[in-house]
Amino acid sequence: MHNTNNSYFSNSLLHWYDSNSRDLPWRKTNDLYKIWISEVMLQQTRVDTVVPYYLRWVEKYNSIKSVAKADDLKLLKLWEGLGYYSRCRNFHKACKIIINDYGGAIPSDYQKFRLLPGVGDYTASAVFSIGLKQTYAATDVNVIRVMARVLRIKNITKRNKKRINNTLIKWMDRERPGDINQALMDLANKICRVDHAQCSTCPIDEICMANKMSVPESYPARVKKKVIPHKEIVAGIIWRREKFLITKRTENALLGGLWELPGGEIVSSETPIGSLRRQIKKEWDIDINIKKKVGYVKHAYSHFKITLTLYQCQTQGSVKSVDKGYRWITPIEINDFPFPKSNHKLFKLLNSSGWNV
Repeated sequence: MHNTNNSYFSNSLLHWYDSNSRDLPWRKTNDLYKIWISEVMLQQTRVDTVVPYYLRWVEKYNSIKSVAKADDLKLLKLWEGLGYYSRCRNFHKACKIIINDYGGAIPSDYQKFRLLPGVGDYTASAVFSIGLKQTYAATDVNVIRVMARVLRIKNITKRNKKRINNTLIKWMDRERPGDINQALMDLANKICRVDHAQCSTCPIDEICMANKMSVPESYPARVKKKVIPHKEIVAGIIWRREKFLITKRTENALLGGLWELPGGEIVSSETPIGSLRRQIKKEWDIDINIKKKVGYVKHAYSHFKITLTLYQCQTQGSVKSVDKGYRWITPIEINDFPFPKSNHKLFKLLNSSGWNV
């Protein structure tokens, strides 16, 4: 590839981007905080899913200080349904660090920003290129796909990722590095898709080496998907007079910090009822009377799928004093706590079958 690739790549891409860029709310601001929260939300999440969450978030929390001062429960409730909840908790921690250690301003040193909880290379590169116009390549799986086709790279090894990054830095327009990164995102979304590369409408087709191959989509090579395991989970809506029990997941667990109806995975030798009774006794030292099966729901996470069966239960005998890991609430109080999507599916079941036994 010859030297003119530098200017051709940037000029063609930016010319296309200026006419074809997606109209996204975080592209209308220079506020580093807003650019940052949008990038956090966009990790492993579709753009159209993120937009309403982003708009609600910046309306309620319009600064780092407002997030740092906020209650963890309220932040998670606002994030509810967006998934990957550690992103929210890490963002909260990072905002507190910025208030305490950096006088409330995002550190202008790339390495210091990169080391904040939940930031890392990709987010730091995106924020610094878009918000501060610094020359960093924000390479996620989509940008890697586009550049692997441009450079005709078959296997995404560490060495090839470095080659992609170095090539992007070399070809990047120094005035508009953030726009280059965003243009590549839009190109991956609109034209250079996983299953269908519309090479005839691509602004950088002249320097794309995969374009000259019979099947450009064969670059890069697909990684075989692993078989997704399935788990059987049991939960109980456990009543004590007019209130039922909800429990809080530990911070470092999947869905950490969220609340749920108590229960857990069924061991292969157990019946659902036996499993539920054992787990409630072991975890919360509560004896329960299991009344009837409400029904079940199915839910998929990124690495496994679950079938979640719910039983109506009541406490037996006295219950010890409540610690902060669990609460007794009424159905209307659901709105005050963040729950996983699977539990909202259970609440839907209860809405149609009746809440209490």
